[in-house]
Amino acid sequence: MLTIHRPNTYPPTMEQVRTGEQLPPSGGGAVSKAAASVKDRVDSALSRLESMVEERLQAEADRANDLAKRLDRLERQHDELKKVAMEVEGRLERAMEYIRSLLAADQK
Repeated sequence: MLTIHRPNTYPPTMEQVRTGEQLPPSGGGAVSKAAASVKDRVDSALSRLESMVEERLQAEADRANDLAKRLDRLERQHDELKKVAMEVEGRLERAMEYIRSLLAADQK
């Protein structure tokens, strides 16, 4: 399967998003609830993105397998056609030799 390698666009270290219980006290539960909500939305978005990437990878893998099968079939057909072409070439050469011998015999 063909893949394109791209440089990583993420910073070398990523900070983990902390849930509401892990947040330092900031004077209100609204902030921790908002942070938990944001974390949930990010987790949901990441999950959807991972699913989309996995589906795309599977589709590309299936496509690569189909192309490999098609290439194999075409290579077999090419080999068969080469054999036929060699056989036809041999028969033509024999026919030309026969014609030459007939012409030579006619000229005598």
